[in-house]
Amino acid sequence: MQHLTIVDHPLIQHKLTLMRDRTSSTALFRALLREISQLLAYEITRDLPVTTTRIDTPIEPMDAPTLDGRKLALISILRAGNGMLDGMLELIPSARVGFVGLYRDEETLQPVEYYFKVPDLMDERVVIAVDPMLATGNSSAAAIDRLKAAGARDIRFLCLLASPEGVARMKEAHPDVPIVTAALDARLNEKGYIVPGLGDAGDRMFGTK
Repeated sequence: MQHLTIVDHPLIQHKLTLMRDRTSSTALFRALLREISQLLAYEITRDLPVTTTRIDTPIEPMDAPTLDGRKLALISILRAGNGMLDGMLELIPSARVGFVGLYRDEETLQPVEYYFKVPDLMDERVVIAVDPMLATGNSSAAAIDRLKAAGARDIRFLCLLASPEGVARMKEAHPDVPIVTAALDARLNEKGYIVPGLGDAGDRMFGTK
């Protein structure tokens, strides 16, 4: 995987356009986020380790491919990351789930942690951190710091939208963590929001404008 992968599948791009539209309802926004998250999950799990298991088909025995190693850990960066979990868990229902609670100080744009709970044996799992927006990259980098401190070694980052500033910040802080996203937008504005973006993902998802 390269450091940044932009998934330009037509279905993802069409659904993302609907999400960007300010007239889209909260219910539609949630549904689209779940659908896009599932599609993006295919890409970020493309190179998972695989082994074989002996099974009997209705015709004959065979050595069939199965996932190898411990179950994946999906880590939601609260609160907006929760909107991506449902779609991913439909695809990977056996995954373990953890949470990193961070909010962005509106004046300094720096992350403040308020919650941290992750599965055990993080050093033996593929870990996928999820957050719809990679804006300044400060919260994402801080979340990865905490995951590494908890023992995680194989970490990937999945987001809906990214800014060039956020990608650069993550690459500087965690060059070993690949990023998968649906779009790389133009820039950040003076408030640290992605432009053109789609607004505040958490507010639009939970109806807390």
